[in-house]
Amino acid sequence: MLSDKKSVVSRRKFLDLTAKGTLATTAIISGFPTIVPASVFGKNAPSNRINVAAIGTGRISRGHDMPGVWQYDNALIMAVCDLDSNRAEAAKQLVNGVYAKKTGKDYDGVRVYTDYRELLLNKDIDAVLVSTPDHWHAPIVIDAVRAKKDVYMQKPASLTIAEGRMMADAVKKSGQIVQVGSQQRSSEQFRYAAELVRNGRIGKLKTVYVGLPGDPSGNEEPQMPVPKNLNYDMWLGTTPEVYYTEKRVHPQADFDRPGWLRCEQFGAGMITGWGAHHIDSAHWAMNTEYTGPVEIWGKADFPKHGLWDVHGIFRTEAMYENGVHMIVTNEIANGVRFEGTEGWIFVSRGDAAVTASDPIAKQNAAKKLDASDPKILTSVIGPNETHLTVSKEHHGNWLESIVSRKEPIAPTEVGHRSCSACLLHHAAMKLNRKLYWDPKKEQFKNDPEANKLLSRPQRAPYAIKMMASAK
Repeated sequence: MLSDKKSVVSRRKFLDLTAKGTLATTAIISGFPTIVPASVFGKNAPSNRINVAAIGTGRISRGHDMPGVWQYDNALIMAVCDLDSNRAEAAKQLVNGVYAKKTGKDYDGVRVYTDYRELLLNKDIDAVLVSTPDHWHAPIVIDAVRAKKDVYMQKPASLTIAEGRMMADAVKKSGQIVQVGSQQRSSEQFRYAAELVRNGRIGKLKTVYVGLPGDPSGNEEPQMPVPKNLNYDMWLGTTPEVYYTEKRVHPQADFDRPGWLRCEQFGAGMITGWGAHHIDSAHWAMNTEYTGPVEIWGKADFPKHGLWDVHGIFRTEAMYENGVHMIVTNEIANGVRFEGTEGWIFVSRGDAAVTASDPIAKQNAAKKLDASDPKILTSVIGPNETHLTVSKEHHGNWLESIVSRKEPIAPTEVGHRSCSACLLHHAAMKLNRKLYWDPKKEQFKNDPEANKLLSRPQRAPYAIKMMASAK
């Protein structure tokens, strides 16, 4: 199929088309029926295939998100999109190769885009993977659900709390299925740890320790010519215009860990990078998935020079309305430790990582799950106790939800609240004083300086267009 590289769709035109209903999905694409609600095809439908497009085709997409989808026969990756045309073409070759191997014959069914707004105009696409840098998560998800696409989005949910709220409201209003990439919810040890805590196996929960990996600072980097294959202005998106240098963006020669992960312009660093996973797992066990802390304080070291400027060594703390005290730091083992009045439980990924270049503390490799008493870990959750949702694989759970139209295991509001908690810890790092948070209003109490951190100015023409709230 031919590449779509001819026209550029402005955000204003795209949103106008969306509002007029131009972006409704259709049932059939050449030879590959899509999944829409079961009532459309009936139980004797010739196929159950969901047409998926990948937006952002770098490290996390190639190593995690696209493989997460192409393993299922009821899904078809039919399109790829990246602002780096070399990466978009490489993704096309990768996916075509996978399907050629699956079918045992030549395959060339993947369409290439370099502007996601053009991709969303394709009525044959049912769902999208959003595997972009953090600052593009919320804008693309908002546009996608307004275009009536279901979405699997990488965490963290947003760059700011205000963007996250806009995104969660847009998803709720749309009725689309959105899965946040908090895949620890689909890991057996994290679910079991949460069930043990919720069912009182360590007594009354008192303290939660969240250990994160760290990120090093870097050197000053010279200005470089923008590669012809990269739409750098759009890559910057809503954030300020700054000069191009390769270590600010992503490697041109390979798919190793990109430099933007260590630039505050595009994300907050490990506090949201891994914090979105571990704080989400903590919230699951604490039964605080739809709220947040009420007090936050702490401190952090920030680089005084160099391109990479996210936090270094840090320790932040928070209190929740239920009395649980959370401590988040990169000076302890990577994982989550729950301490109660009658014991403790520690849970981690062990030596598992999302991709080969994903940082993880190797000292955790021996224990995915540990406890103060081994008997805690053999406890059976009874039929009348709290049982959490079981998901064997995160992308599979998303695809199942698309078919059933039931909420996935990591819905948007939950992902927003986890990300918000991370960003509250980041605000405490920045202000270096105690902050008081209202989880219902999603505002700091009597603190105009702190409330300025809830949003950032958005650069035209990429600013998110406001629509009526779903609240």
